[in-house]
Amino acid sequence: MRDQGAAGRTGTGAGTIGGGTDGGGTGGDGTRVGTGGVTGERGSGVQPRPQPRRFHGTIRLDAGRTGRDAGKVADEVLTHLVGLVGAEVTVTLEVTARVPDGVPYDVVRIVTENCHTLKFDEQGYEVE
Repeated sequence: MRDQGAAGRTGTGAGTIGGGTDGGGTGGDGTRVGTGGVTGERGSGVQPRPQPRRFHGTIRLDAGRTGRDAGKVADEVLTHLVGLVGAEVTVTLEVTARVPDGVPYDVVRIVTENCHTLKFDEQGYEVE
C-alpha cells in the first residue's frame, strides 16, 4: 500500500526516496534504492545518501468510515514509524463540519461535552 505518485517514485531522479511497489528501484545515479537504504553497486567509493529523518503526511478520511480508514493508517503507516528506536510520532485529528442549516443546540451541547471529555486541545463553533 504505497503511494505511487510521481513525486515519490524511485528512479525519477537523484534524491527521490520511497514509492514504487517492490520497495526498491534504481536512483537517478544508478545506485540501488531499497528498504535498507542505498547500496553502492557501481563499485567502491559510492557514498550512501543520508537517510530521511522526518516524515509527514496528510489524508482525508471518509466521515462515514473514519474508524476503518484510521485503522488502515495505523496498520499501514503508524506501526512502521512508532517501531523505530527513538522515533517521536505525533498524530493529530482535525474535524471540520459545515452545516448549511445550522447545528441544532442539542447537538452543540453533546459535541461540546464530548470534546471536553475526550480532552480536545481546542474546539468551537462559528456563525458565518
